[in-house]
Amino acid sequence: MENFNINNISNQNRQFELFGSNTNTSINFQHTNNLKIEGETLTEWRKKIHNHQLKISEDSQNKNMQQTILPIKKISYEKKIDPFSLQPLSLNFWRTNQHIHNGPAMYFVIDTMINSKIILYIGETNSANKRWKGEHDCKNYLTNYKEALADNNLSSHQDIRFYLDVPKEVKLRRKLEQQLIYLWLPPFNKETRDRWTTTFTNN
Repeated sequence: MENFNINNISNQNRQFELFGSNTNTSINFQHTNNLKIEGETLTEWRKKIHNHQLKISEDSQNKNMQQTILPIKKISYEKKIDPFSLQPLSLNFWRTNQHIHNGPAMYFVIDTMINSKIILYIGETNSANKRWKGEHDCKNYLTNYKEALADNNLSSHQDIRFYLDVPKEVKLRRKLEQQLIYLWLPPFNKETRDRWTTTFTNN
């Protein structure tokens, strides 16, 4: 895994711009059709995120296997969590009969493409069955994102996944959330937007 300095995250070099600097990407702008992104640019953006997250996933699996065979070094908690193996649920799960645990959880918004998956957002909640129901910045980013994908006829399916074996104490849960964010670098979290130059956001 590449070294990633939390304190210097805003100083990361921008890889490329998805939108022009004069484009308004605020929350109130989400329902307009002016977010024009070239399909090639969007595909490359997703590919770079996937390459990073695939490496994390493979490294974690290898370390888990090595520990099983030769338990020498303890694996950090956040690296034991495999978001891609969790049960996928509709982003509108509360409108269905799907049962959601109502206690604390980490949650992952995942985008499934034809041959790959990427984590778009990581969050923590004290009540898994309620956190995603109301207002949420990530929902606005997803709206812009899905519109851009549709405009370019790119395959995509987003879902949400919950990990329930988390600390009940808020402080510890938020610490785990930060560790997971800086491990996986999901593009819709505010901590990583400069890393991927994510301009589906209101910043």
